[in-house]
Amino acid sequence: MLSTTERTRLRRAKHKAGTDRAELHDLLDEGLVCHLGVVVDGSPRVLPTGYGRIGDTLYLHGSTGARSLQAGGEVCVTVTLLDGIVMARSGFHHSVNHRSAMVFGTPRLVTDEQERWDGLRAITEQLAPGQWDAVRPPNAKEMAATRVLALSLEEASVKVRTGPPNDEESDHATPVWAGVQPVRTVFDPPVTDPALIHDLPAPEHVLARVTGG
Repeated sequence: MLSTTERTRLRRAKHKAGTDRAELHDLLDEGLVCHLGVVVDGSPRVLPTGYGRIGDTLYLHGSTGARSLQAGGEVCVTVTLLDGIVMARSGFHHSVNHRSAMVFGTPRLVTDEQERWDGLRAITEQLAPGQWDAVRPPNAKEMAATRVLALSLEEASVKVRTGPPNDEESDHATPVWAGVQPVRTVFDPPVTDPALIHDLPAPEHVLARVTGG
């Protein structure tokens, strides 16, 4: 079960709260990009970035020179999956069907070389399953230039909204179409890098997303 804290407890629309930790894992595994909220010099910043999950740990990475990725301060990470645009009979009741996760905590700087390697692999595989084993691995210089952070999923919440619009009963007689426009993420056929000097087709692990494999 997901732990409840003052920061993760939903105070409105409590019925939308997820309570199963497996629901959090599934949501994170389906997402591609997270938004990392940090405070730098007293000013808030929200950064879109890739991530990866191993068990109950979320891994983030970036340049060693990035001040926003300095370990030690608290962060908030969110992932949102948009499932539909909810169009109501009134402007007030328009909404979105979505699944979202919010994670709070203080990330730790990963110094163990095996864990750094595993974290970077997880981040790569999150965006491009099968790619890590197909490409040249990071060399020593690249690893030295990369900071890897680990964030525990201990303090996290899940929020889900599904279904049709919640219009006022009195608006049901209004002659306006109402319903849900479903939204989904699809992958188009891959586009080959024009600088590719070898006559190579896109690999199966890339085509699998296009064919739904």
